[in-house]
Formats: sequence, structure tokens, C-alpha cells
Amino acid sequence: QVQLSESGGGLVQPGGSLRLSCAANKFTLDYYGIGWFRQAPGKEREGVSCISSSLGTTYYADSVKDRFTISTDNAENTVFLQMTDLTPEDTAVYYCAAGYCTELGPEAPSGSNYWGKGTPVTVSS
Repeated sequence: QVQLSESGGGLVQPGGSLRLSCAANKFTLDYYGIGWFRQAPGKEREGVSCISSSLGTTYYADSVKDRFTISTDNAENTVFLQMTDLTPEDTAVYYCAAGYCTELGPEAPSGSNYWGKGTPVTVSS
């Protein structure tokens, strides 16, 4: 059974950093790639980054490349998204989801059990 829960969001000033956590269970990390998505008010959901331990792949959207880093701590069954040099354009609710990670980005089924509930990130001075 897929289990996902995000944490780590908050308010940060432009240029600051945050680390988001996606706590999963071993089953989820063994069988699924993990993607980070974000949705800003009035905008479509965007696939930001993903990682597949089984395939050894990672992906970053152009909008976050060189600023965000995705990683997995297998001992803690947690996927992290380290975000640096944040701008107001990064303000959104960030979700992690279990699915696939390809060179085109993260994909995840629409069923709610494949998604965490989200953690809000606000970048503002």
C-alpha cells in the first residue's frame, strides 16, 4: 500500500532555502518512482522533479534546474527536495506522488492514494 506524507513547507524570503520531505514506506520506494509536483494559485500543476531508485533516474524541470536537488534516504524511506535560491515564482503547494520518473518528468496516477496532501511554500519578503 502506497504511503506518502509531505512536510517542510513554510514561509521563506527570496533567495532563501527550504528542504521538503516526502515520508514514504519501503513498499512505495521499492515499486514506484517519486515525483514532486507543485501548483500555484490559478496555475496548472507542474512536475518539478522526480527520482527513480530502481532506474537510477532523476529529472528537474527547467524552472528549477540548478536550484533544486532531489535525493532519497533509504534508511528513513524519505525523499527530499532541497530548494535553494527561492523566488516568489516558486510559491505553490508542493505535493509528492508515487508513480514513474522518466526523462520527460514525473507521472503519477490520479487516484488520491498515490498523492500526499501537500505542503505549502511561500516565498515572500
